[in-house]
Amino acid sequence: MRKTVLVTGAAGGIGEGLVGALAEAGWSVFGSDHPSATPKHAVRQCCQAWIPADLASLSREPKPLEAFIKDVTSATENGCLMAIVHNAAVQHLGAFEELALTDWHDTLSINLMAPVAISRGLLPMLKRECGSIVHIGSIHSQITKPCFTAYATSKAALAGLTRAMAVELGDSVRVNAIEPAAIATPMLEAGFAAAPELKAQLEAFHPTGAIGSPEDVARAVLFLLDPANSFLNGCILPLGGGIHSRLHDPA
Repeated sequence: MRKTVLVTGAAGGIGEGLVGALAEAGWSVFGSDHPSATPKHAVRQCCQAWIPADLASLSREPKPLEAFIKDVTSATENGCLMAIVHNAAVQHLGAFEELALTDWHDTLSINLMAPVAISRGLLPMLKRECGSIVHIGSIHSQITKPCFTAYATSKAALAGLTRAMAVELGDSVRVNAIEPAAIATPMLEAGFAAAPELKAQLEAFHPTGAIGSPEDVARAVLFLLDPANSFLNGCILPLGGGIHSRLHDPA
């Protein structure tokens, strides 16, 4: 029986790296993303099943969630699911006093409540396999900057959820998280296309002298999912090239 894993946000830059690395490592990957997302051909080729889902909707309404859980269950072999990687996220930016409440609700629905809803729905399957959950968090849960209040709040809550679930689920399902700093996704690269000097500045800001790659995230996920790491539970793994430890001040 092959190892099976569900990856949300699978059409994005980090999601693409996750899907490819997991498939190469021998996992049967069930990819999921918003119905409007168009995954690359290579991503679809790496996925045993592709399950579109509107995470904002399924986090609030029972019927979309039930349909999603049914689709995942139907895609598995004998109802076996070993892992979930909650990677999907949205990032609404804006000054605290200007960011709309709808942006807050959307952020918390997708970044926090969707992982809660999906994990709850698939928990019986994960428990049967003594499975594993990995949350893709963010450096913004610990250190952030202006205009990121909604996103930073959602990722801080995700870190708290990771620890609390690890304590409550104990030895039945391991729950860990990764908190990346800047990752060179196509979206990030496009944002710096007209200003390469700003990208170089960002790279220099990281003590390693470089930003991360989707493959860096994927390697960390593979490590956390490895059943041999059974004592690794409730871990919040910084993945930031040392930036979490760096102090910048006017001096």
